[in-house]
Amino acid sequence: MSRNSRQLLGGLAVLVFLTLYIGIALKIADILPANRFVQFVFFVIAGVGWGVPLVPLLSWMENGKFEYRKRLR
Repeated sequence: MSRNSRQLLGGLAVLVFLTLYIGIALKIADILPANRFVQFVFFVIAGVGWGVPLVPLLSWMENGKFEYRKRLR
C-alpha cells in the first residue's frame, strides 16, 4: 500500500476514532458527580488519553508498520 493511501485511510480512521472517543467521553461526563475536582481530573485524563491509542496508527501511516515506539539501532 502506498504512503498516500495509508495516510488517507489512517486520516479517516482518526476521524472515526475521535468521533467515537468524544461521544463516549461526553456520555461518561454526564454521569460524573457535580464535584468540580472530579470533573477536572476526568477531563484532563480524557483530554490527554486520546493520543495514546493513536500512536500505532500514526506510526503505520508513516512507515507501514504498527510500532508503539521507534527502536534505536
